[in-house]
Amino acid sequence: MLSKEHLAELRHNLAHLSLPAVRDFYEKAYQDCRLIYGNLPSPRQMQTLVQVWKQLWKWR
Repeated sequence: MLSKEHLAELRHNLAHLSLPAVRDFYEKAYQDCRLIYGNLPSPRQMQTLVQVWKQLWKWR
């Protein structure tokens, strides 16, 4: 899992990327979280996806 410090750093870095870069980051995170053959994504992958989604939601 991501620590509070890592989450804060991820949010900070996402906020300073361009919209197309964040969309690309979202696509990668989304692909990482797909359920393939019943394998669940790691908590870190899910946290990353949620943080990218939150950033995109702020910009809508």
